Amino acid sequence: MIVGATIAATALSGGDDDGSRRIATTPSTSTSGARAPAPEPRRSTATAPVSIAAVGDIMMGSSDHGLPSDGGAGSFTSVTGLLGADILMGNLEGPLTDATGGSKCGADSTSCFAFRTPPSYVANLKSAGFDVMNVANNHAFDFGPEGLADTLAALRGAGIAETGSVGTEAVLDRGGTRVVFLGFAPYPWADPLLEPDRAAARVREAAAKADVVVVTMHAGAEGSDATHVPEGPESFLGEQRGDSRAFARAVIDAGADLVIGHGPHVLRGMELYKGRLVAYSLGNFLGYEAFSLSGALSTSAVLRVRVAADGRFLDGTLKPVQLVGAGRPAPGGNAVAMVDALSAEDFGARAVRLSPEGVLRAPSG
Repeated sequence: MIVGATIAATALSGGDDDGSRRIATTPSTSTSGARAPAPEPRRSTATAPVSIAAVGDIMMGSSDHGLPSDGGAGSFTSVTGLLGADILMGNLEGPLTDATGGSKCGADSTSCFAFRTPPSYVANLKSAGFDVMNVANNHAFDFGPEGLADTLAALRGAGIAETGSVGTEAVLDRGGTRVVFLGFAPYPWADPLLEPDRAAARVREAAAKADVVVVTMHAGAEGSDATHVPEGPESFLGEQRGDSRAFARAVIDAGADLVIGHGPHVLRGMELYKGRLVAYSLGNFLGYEAFSLSGALSTSAVLRVRVAADGRFLDGTLKPVQLVGAGRPAPGGNAVAMVDALSAEDFGARAVRLSPEGVLRAPSG
């Protein structure tokens, strides 16, 4: 099982616009914790819907656990055909760094996992078509501020936007529709999952200048028995992992249009809240020789959602994926039936149901 440790840190923020695709990673001004008033709504003239594909946790290989002989070039080969959308996002579970000092794990530790993937592997994310990577998670700081800084530099150098480090956002324009991505996690180097007022303020600020706001949350307990979304806060090995339901609904109340979850390493159900989709966990997507793949931990999916220019959910699909071999994704598996059942059990009348082909069906009520 992959375990995070809460490490006091001075997180990094800010970013550069590469100028080529109107991608920006910009610092926010509402990071003080004060309750900020809602800004004036952005007067948008956008009319084009936007499609967003999302996957869960990605770890392409680690210098300390095993690297593929192909330099990760085959990481996504089997599933490239499932990843097409206007914007593709994933959760980067571990830093892109060659740093050797500052690991969160002690030299004699036998139960601590610290990942570091060579920065050159960012080319594999680029070739697979990833536009945005979330770094708000428990492994982003595995090698401290140097590892996080290397990660942000590698992503920006490849023209991939990042979100999730304190006070940052990723801004992408697709056909005149402006989409802002925010990432939250219960760690000091990330935007604050455990402080709903601050999170809501961040969302309100983003909603004032965007047509669509996407929130990604690294939340919930871990493991094959963590497929259900409970009522109330969750913890794992004594670490607070947030109240996923309350957080998702709070950020939608503040102006978020799509909420994507990850962190439990398993798929969870989906609901529609105020016309906005919440996918509570997309599970593992790639964990080369490091993730546990027993039972539900190897069942994954690609979620593709189309939202209107005003953020309303229009339609979507869930494409089943199974982690095979050393932990790489391949088409197949029972993700559709699994998520459909979990959604019905956990969310009742608000559940998003799935057809056998993986088409998302909004609640009729």
